[in-house]
Amino acid sequence: MAEFPLHRRPAATAAVFARSVRRPALGVAAAALLALAGCATQLPHEPSTARATTSLTTQTSRAYHGRFAVQYNDQNGQQRNAYGNFDWRETDSTVTLQLLNPLGQTLAVVTSSPAEAMLELPNKQPLTADNVSTLMQQALGFALPVEGLRYWLQPSVAPTSRAQTTPDPKDPQRLAQIQQDGWTIDYLAYADAPATGVKRVNLTREDPPLQIKLVLDQ
Repeated sequence: MAEFPLHRRPAATAAVFARSVRRPALGVAAAALLALAGCATQLPHEPSTARATTSLTTQTSRAYHGRFAVQYNDQNGQQRNAYGNFDWRETDSTVTLQLLNPLGQTLAVVTSSPAEAMLELPNKQPLTADNVSTLMQQALGFALPVEGLRYWLQPSVAPTSRAQTTPDPKDPQRLAQIQQDGWTIDYLAYADAPATGVKRVNLTREDPPLQIKLVLDQ
């Protein structure tokens, strides 16, 4: 699997870009990607299968900041790359995800709530739909699993379907992998104490092919 270099996030700005991101606009700076760790290797523990439950904490607000790299196939089957920075803000059941290029310019803002999903692109009218995946796929050429990420970033399985989990062989209290809803989520690193939480995570899906690498800044 190809490695995606990522850059440290500059100060976010409100600047926007005027190009459509459905075509390879998101992959315009693919040559500048930073190397991350490769795909996770086979783990020695046998995965367990159970009805998914959630370990989400009782707090109602969360925020993540970090960097992303995405490899996907466009509508013509050509491999494309997208990378940059992201801001994730979650309040109760509403998630707002802002994607930015390495210069801090907004690429897209995704809002997902039980009532509706909305996607805002620079210099364009907001798009709405029943689910965020449809919006992102149509407008960007790929869809991030926003609803699943609400739980997987904890890390925990989503409560909506069955999942396979594999514990970390070095620390059984931590997860090394989740397989759920067609996704494989590999936890490559956790934050060093006293910080807590996931530091690096890879997500892969076979159909349609999609590879996502996330680095969360503490």
